[in-house]
Amino acid sequence: MAHEPLPDAGPSARAADLRLAGEWLDRHGLSGARPTPLLASRLAVRGRARLAAHLILAVLIIASALAATSAFGGFQSHRPVPLLALTAFVAGLLLAQSLLDWWVRRVDQRAGAMLCRRAAHPIQPGWRAVLGLPYAVFAVATFAGAMTLAGSALAVPDPTVRQLAVVLLIGLLGVTAITAVQLRHLLRRPVVAEDEESLTADVIMRVEDARDLTTPSVQWSLPMVLLFGTAPGWLSAAAVANVILGLVACVALRVRTPSSATVARRVMSVR
Repeated sequence: MAHEPLPDAGPSARAADLRLAGEWLDRHGLSGARPTPLLASRLAVRGRARLAAHLILAVLIIASALAATSAFGGFQSHRPVPLLALTAFVAGLLLAQSLLDWWVRRVDQRAGAMLCRRAAHPIQPGWRAVLGLPYAVFAVATFAGAMTLAGSALAVPDPTVRQLAVVLLIGLLGVTAITAVQLRHLLRRPVVAEDEESLTADVIMRVEDARDLTTPSVQWSLPMVLLFGTAPGWLSAAAVANVILGLVACVALRVRTPSSATVARRVMSVR
């Protein structure tokens, strides 16, 4: 890894990042590895980007709720302006996520340019290694469940519920597009490593990022925000059941699938 810090952090910030990097190595069974400025900077930028991504999704939920209130509140219906505004807002959030991914990629490129040497056997893990089939199936099933709820709401005779379903569809398609952009970046970003330990750390970061992307917070919360209490009782119950079943599946995945460190070592063993 690089033996000099990146130039955009002060000494105290670098010391804190190095301490956190050491704790990260210990948690992933790499306690024998030395936390370096390269690893510390990569982990730090990913932590900030992940926080910003969570804020983007929270803003999407709030914007969807506001659009529903503006479009369908009171006695006025079929008002297209809030829906168009929400669509434009989703496009803006997609652009913001793309800029976040560009920022992380730029930090990695700068870090890679500072390496004295590259890993002797560089790898570029595919989606099966990074995400894994169980998590991919879970992500698709979660999206299908949320879209089924939206489709069921469209079939309700109540015009208010149908219009709320339109807002739900816009929000779901928006978060799916944002997730697709993140996954594309994750799978295409270059490997930044100079030895066996840093190569293992690179794969671990990819696996953790991919699994974090499959946590469907918006797909669970958005139907509850828009439909619960407004839609018929059976549809509200279906929204609650969707969350409960999703949580059970998510916990089962976390418990039954190998850890990110184990997956990384398997990838390293077959390269």
